[in-house]
Amino acid sequence: MSRITEKDLQAIVNRINRITNSPAEPYINGKAQIGNYHISHAYGGVALHRMHNENGGVSSPLSTGHIPKRELAALMYAFINGIEVTA
Repeated sequence: MSRITEKDLQAIVNRINRITNSPAEPYINGKAQIGNYHISHAYGGVALHRMHNENGGVSSPLSTGHIPKRELAALMYAFINGIEVTA
C-alpha cells in the first residue's frame, strides 16, 4: 500500500472541482471563490472543505473532522462516485 501524499489529495480535489463545475482555486486576488472544494489542514489531519461565502466561510461536505490522508482519499473517491451516479 503506497503512501497518500498532498499531491494525491490535490489531484482528487481537482477532479471534484472539475466534475462539479466549481472554481479551481479557493482565492483569486484575495477574493473567496464560492463553491470551490479544497483541502484544509489542522490537528495533524486533513479535511475536505467547500467555500460558502465571499468572506471565506466553509462547510465540510463529508461531515468529518480532520482525519488521516488515507481516510480522506477514500471518502473523496466515494463522494465522486456518488456525484457520478446521480449525474
